[in-house]
Amino acid sequence: MAEKATKAKEKAPAAAKNGAPVKSTNPERYRLRNRYKTEIVPQLMKERGYKNVNQVPKLVKIVLNMRLGDIKDNSKSIQLAQAELDAIAGQRSVLVKAKKSVSNFKLREGQSIAIKVTLRGEMAYEFFDRLVSIALPRVRDFRGISGKSFDGRGNYALGIKDQTIFPEISYELIEKIRGFDVDVVTTAETDEEAKLLLTKLGMPFKN
Repeated sequence: MAEKATKAKEKAPAAAKNGAPVKSTNPERYRLRNRYKTEIVPQLMKERGYKNVNQVPKLVKIVLNMRLGDIKDNSKSIQLAQAELDAIAGQRSVLVKAKKSVSNFKLREGQSIAIKVTLRGEMAYEFFDRLVSIALPRVRDFRGISGKSFDGRGNYALGIKDQTIFPEISYELIEKIRGFDVDVVTTAETDEEAKLLLTKLGMPFKN
């Protein structure tokens, strides 16, 4: 298992020790952020009547959250799962610990219960680009995602059932199929504005 985790980590883009990403020299990596600034912002200003660029909705952050479930007591499995999420995000994740014990759920205070990583700025746009242009189209019989998973405040939640839709993950190296949640946070004041923004960024809504 340790060897698998090491190989998975090797697939992740370089990151600084504090979790901050190292700037890529590949201009294609930030193509969506550039297209947002040069194409999408002017389009939204014209369509929605925004007076200045600061009114135009934008991505604030994307949070990836993987619940550990039945492996929360298995340190080797946790290490492997964390390496996979690191590879997918391109940034180091953190373990989320239980704040108190809950006997009914066999949960102990301080026990690892989830893995979480928060992407901001260019990293958020880069991940979003990979999600909509590479990962989601690899879902079997993919016909789009629900356009109803907004929270009423301009944020969108998406569940990923299989981590291997991301090319950073090798099917031969995984321990098991794992799912995780993707929360897209925007500055949009309404769900309608957020949906329009995400649609222009390439989110394949089916309704």
